[in-house]
Amino acid sequence: MAKEPAAPSLAEKVRIDGSVAETTLGPDGALRWSSGNGGEWCLTFDSEVLGFQTEGSRITIRAFVEASKGTASCGSQGGLRRPVRRDYVLDMPTEEAASMWTEKMRAYFDSLGRPKRLFIIVNPYGGKKGALRIFNTEIKPLLVDANVLYTMKETKHQLHAQEIAKTMDLLKYDGIVCVSGDGVLVEVVNGLLQREDWDSAIQVPLGIIPAGYRRPLDVVTVAQGKTKFFSVLMLTWGLVADIDIESEKYRWMGSARLDFYSLLRILKLRKYHGHVQFVPAPGYETYGEPITQSFCSSGTELCNDDQGDTVNASSYGYQGLAMGADGCEWRCMNGPFIAVWINNVPWAGEDVMPAPNAKFSDGYLDAVIIKDCPKSVLLSLMLKMSDGSYCKSPYVTYFKVKAFRLEPGNRVGNPTKGGIVDSDGEVIARGDHSDCNSSKQEKEHDNLMTYGPAIEMAVDKGLATIFSPR
Repeated sequence: MAKEPAAPSLAEKVRIDGSVAETTLGPDGALRWSSGNGGEWCLTFDSEVLGFQTEGSRITIRAFVEASKGTASCGSQGGLRRPVRRDYVLDMPTEEAASMWTEKMRAYFDSLGRPKRLFIIVNPYGGKKGALRIFNTEIKPLLVDANVLYTMKETKHQLHAQEIAKTMDLLKYDGIVCVSGDGVLVEVVNGLLQREDWDSAIQVPLGIIPAGYRRPLDVVTVAQGKTKFFSVLMLTWGLVADIDIESEKYRWMGSARLDFYSLLRILKLRKYHGHVQFVPAPGYETYGEPITQSFCSSGTELCNDDQGDTVNASSYGYQGLAMGADGCEWRCMNGPFIAVWINNVPWAGEDVMPAPNAKFSDGYLDAVIIKDCPKSVLLSLMLKMSDGSYCKSPYVTYFKVKAFRLEPGNRVGNPTKGGIVDSDGEVIARGDHSDCNSSKQEKEHDNLMTYGPAIEMAVDKGLATIFSPR
């Protein structure tokens, strides 16, 4: 069957920002024009254009582009630059031409399925700069410029975003945007998966700002018995978890608290006894040691044909994936460990890339394990995390898994103290409460899981949807 021919491009001599230029609007949604000095420029509707407005023969296009001599290069080529807001004014030769171009722009713009109504959840104190201030000064003007309707809700307490996502009327919105650190996004995912209509709710696009494409996102079931937590970022134990959680007492230092406490923890390096098991992804079958039987220490079978696709933990809501699969081959590693870092996405922060090979929806987790490493080398590895190059060190074991089990133990040389298991920035299990300046709320409530028994992870490929740049 022959393909339908592509819609023809529109071509016109147009005055753009005061200069006449040969201009085309192609079927790919790219607006291209030539400058007087022979330069070629373009705007892409799918990644740079926020919206447009037509008055008579004038079309004003609102865009979010990389700062590059006041122009936009097609496809945002030319290296990474700070994005800026800019309006492009097109003076068409006639109102008829403006109407024709507007109709084509609107048709392509609408075909992208951009959200028209967003529910925005703001943690007033989240993020380094204060999420509420960022929303009011930076994000809100973009929403207004792009003619996006939105409802904004501030979180009042821990798990408030989870409650909102669990009970909100999703039919009124095209997406949920979290303005905060990563904690609110995690709460929203857990809230959506606790709904009776979780299977459709989890498909609602999630994001930080309403820009970019809809992309599938893996969701990880983190389980201990019938207790479960849904993760979209990572699980850490050992050095990284200690730095992330225990440095909270130095939050007054700002982002420098992490660098300061990283140095402190490396100088006073801890190692932890423990045991990990995993199902390696294709190509990683040689990592670890083979396991003769697929049973955990408590006798729970990991590869059970009768287990089905989900665990029966509640009467409704997403039940989570079973920890085993038919024919799975598990392998293991024994401690002591300096750090165990299991990642679902490449980045852990704006300048920390622990898993450079991780994908949003490949159905795998990227495991980073450090067992023996001199302190001087470990310090240099921490300095190389901004681009993921630390993974090339012979002291770092980096591989992909389909499922993972962690049995955390106590510190080497101190059998009375355990560690911290941290998932998406939240403590889910703690073996020692004295090392962290915990909040009053955390002290009043037990952690979600118990430190010591196996904590299991399984990936549901592409279960959620997220707004993300191409």
